[in-house]
Formats: sequence, structure tokens, C-alpha cells
Amino acid sequence: MEIRNLITFAQVAEQNSFTKAARVLNYAQSTVSFQIRQLEEELDCILFERIGHTITLTERGQALLEYAKQIRYLTDEFNQSVLVPHELNATLRIAAPDSVAEDMMRTNYADFHRKYPGISLKFVTGDTDDMIEMLNRNEADLMLTLDAPVYHRDFIIVRDEVVEMLFVTGAGSSCAREESLTPEELMTLPLFLTEHGMGYRRVLDNELAKRSLEARPTLEMGRTDIIVTALTQTDGVAWLPDYVVRPHIAAGRLRPLSVPEIRLDIRKQLAYHRNKWITQSMAALIEYIKENEFGR
Repeated sequence: MEIRNLITFAQVAEQNSFTKAARVLNYAQSTVSFQIRQLEEELDCILFERIGHTITLTERGQALLEYAKQIRYLTDEFNQSVLVPHELNATLRIAAPDSVAEDMMRTNYADFHRKYPGISLKFVTGDTDDMIEMLNRNEADLMLTLDAPVYHRDFIIVRDEVVEMLFVTGAGSSCAREESLTPEELMTLPLFLTEHGMGYRRVLDNELAKRSLEARPTLEMGRTDIIVTALTQTDGVAWLPDYVVRPHIAAGRLRPLSVPEIRLDIRKQLAYHRNKWITQSMAALIEYIKENEFGR
């Protein structure tokens, strides 16, 4: 039984698609089909039910999947064990919202790259539900959320910290003089918000919905740096993480606004799937994030 056939089988099962597995493995689809057929002939059983354009693991396929995962993890472990730390060489996939990925790249990335020049980072974006599915399907190695707390029995949370969120406006804005705002008053102002349905924006929208309110942003985008720039030039109001806006408040460019009725628990969490093999490269990234406030 060839290891590569088992690895291909595991990828097809996780992607639930021969086409997607071929793309991930950089194979032709005919190669993937041939390897699965070889495996089925060798084991004398059907591993996938093929009905129309959908595939489903058979009972024998489900049993084989657990063994195939273990073999893949052991193969990864062996490949990494021959590398010394300064030779770490891998591409790591990080699932994160656009605004979080942007902040990670803007802060300590240059230092990380100097320490680990062989490690490439590939960001894949989506809302928190999408990112959970990416971990479950092994389409991402790590997930970094900025959202309400996320806990899952199959996930290992390696970093979990509270992030303070602030309503802010430009220092010269007409609403900067307001001592306090109600949620209803807030909805009458121009709102500059991050992507709908993403992370902490979704938490805010859910809180407003409880009050029968709906945010209708004047500006909506993932780039927090552009939102901050727009705030300094207009009368807009944004809801952003403290680490994004504190330097601008200290410099006198932004002013915090008090909306005492809205206090939400937002957490930055770094997680990976418990069945994911932790390579030396992945361990290096995790430790760097834990020790160096990567993304802050």
C-alpha cells in the first residue's frame, strides 16, 4: 500500500471532492482518480459512494480515514524531523479576517521573516464560520479570530485574550463633543464599519438587532487603516479594536465616544485542529505569536 495513495485518499475525504483534492495536491484529477481506484482494488472495497456529482465515504472509507490521517501526520513529522530550526521551510495557511491579516502584516511581520525566512505565510479570509470549516477540512493550519469567544471540542486554543473595542470619531468631528450616545443616536451618524458578517462586526450587528436597530454604514471595508484615515477627514464613527485606534487617540487624531449601553465581549483567539500535526514550522509560528504580540 503506497503512502501517497493514502494521503490522496485523506485529502479527497476532507475536501469532499476529487477536483478540490487535485488542486490542493497539485495533481491532475485523473491522477487522483487513479490513486483512489488503486487503493480500492488493493483493499477490495469501495471507499466512496459516487452518486451524481457528490461523493460520500462508505463505512469502510470512514474506518480507513482515521488510519490515513495518522499516516499523514507521521509522514509530516518525519519530513520535519530532518530539518534543523534555521532551515525551517514551509508554507503555513492562516485563516483570518481581512482586518486581522492586515494588522498582522503591518506590525511584527518583518521581524518574523528575519527569524524564519523559509516560512511563507498564506492568508485565507472568511467569516468565523467559514474559518471553522477551513480547519475542519484542513484548508487552513491555524485560525485567528477577532469575534465573540469560539470554543469547539476539536480545536486547541493556544491564545485567548480579551480585546477592548472602542467607538471612535475624528478629533475635529462634530460628534466628538458628545459626552455619551445611545445606540439609537449612534444609528443617526455616518458609520464606517468593517465587512458585514465578519468577526466583531457581526457581534455588533447582533447586539443592535436585539434592540431592533440595523447599522447602515456609509463606508464598509476590511481595511482598518483606510477607515481610520476616513475618520480623520469626516464626521464618521467607527467601532474598532483598541490596538488599532489607541496610537491615533494618543496623537490627537481620533476621539473615543462613549456608548455605555453597548459593551461586548470580543476575543482574539488563535486555534488549530486537535488532529493537525504540529510541524516545527507551525510550532515556530505559534510560539512567535504567543511571545511577541504578533498582530498587535
